[in-house]
Amino acid sequence: MNVFVTGGAGYIGSHVVRLLIEAGHRVRVYDNLSEGHRAAVPSEVPGRKAQRAGRTRSGAGGLFEGDLMDEARLAEALDGGFDCVMHFAAHCYVGESMENPQKYYRNNVVGSLRLAAAMRKVGVGRIVFSSSAATYGVPREIPIPEDHPQQPINAYGQTKLDFEHALAYYAGAYGLGYATLRYFNAAGAAPDAAIGEDHDPETHLVPVVLQAALGQRQRVEIYGTGYPTPDGTCIRDYVHVCDLAQAHILAMEAIEPGKGLAYNLGNGSGYSVREVIETARRVTGREIPADVAPPRPGDPPELVASSEKITRELGWKPQYPDLDTIVETAWRWHQSHPDGYRD
Repeated sequence: MNVFVTGGAGYIGSHVVRLLIEAGHRVRVYDNLSEGHRAAVPSEVPGRKAQRAGRTRSGAGGLFEGDLMDEARLAEALDGGFDCVMHFAAHCYVGESMENPQKYYRNNVVGSLRLAAAMRKVGVGRIVFSSSAATYGVPREIPIPEDHPQQPINAYGQTKLDFEHALAYYAGAYGLGYATLRYFNAAGAAPDAAIGEDHDPETHLVPVVLQAALGQRQRVEIYGTGYPTPDGTCIRDYVHVCDLAQAHILAMEAIEPGKGLAYNLGNGSGYSVREVIETARRVTGREIPADVAPPRPGDPPELVASSEKITRELGWKPQYPDLDTIVETAWRWHQSHPDGYRD
């Protein structure tokens, strides 16, 4: 297939792009590089000039640089006979979304709707949407199934849910086929350490803990110890980024016109903040200081996925299900790229 990937220079998007290429698909990456990295895009992805000429040109840049809010650039980039869009271009920090919801609604909702409009204009009929477990809010049951009520408690989760709803209406009105993938906590890196997680500022727990192991930060902050969990810290389900990538390809192949799919992506096992820190200490063999800080607004106490549906329907099976392996792959990336893609 010819696949158009928004946010393909970002953490999850770049791993998906790599797997798409390995599977023989043709890929165009569309990214404004506000949070992504040019170096994360595989060299096999041709840049805009090379794509216009119908060939890959060395040094062409590996992506089509542009923003979701730039309708003219988006229309130009999508004009290439694509079979499917994979949509990763979103702001994704829970705390920031509560402090600056306008930023999140502008990009995650308005920008996504402009993407959907551009898809209609050029006739792209299927999309795989990068959604989130944040759409569920505080769970009523653990593990969380796909039919669990979606009641977000932060602006980030609400913006993801808003576009999920839009996709459902587009399917009914325009025949759009879509798959919504609700991630739990993406972590890890490519096993060969060629690509990995690099945010600035970094707020995700696994890379933060590993930066402390490298001495790049003095300590890890544990946001709240009074949650109703065994050790008082938040519990999350960590899923390897390469397993997420595989799920995207399976979902893309399963999409049917006018119909929607929704799947959770997690390992079904929850780990507390303290357990993640202890795992990192064990994997790295290094002391990782940690201090308690006030809880952050919008953080549910526990999020653990039931991924039984995608396993049953699409045959998805995580290859890196245990936390030690996830942290080990991330550690290889951070050791070999201590300054991220600036290396």
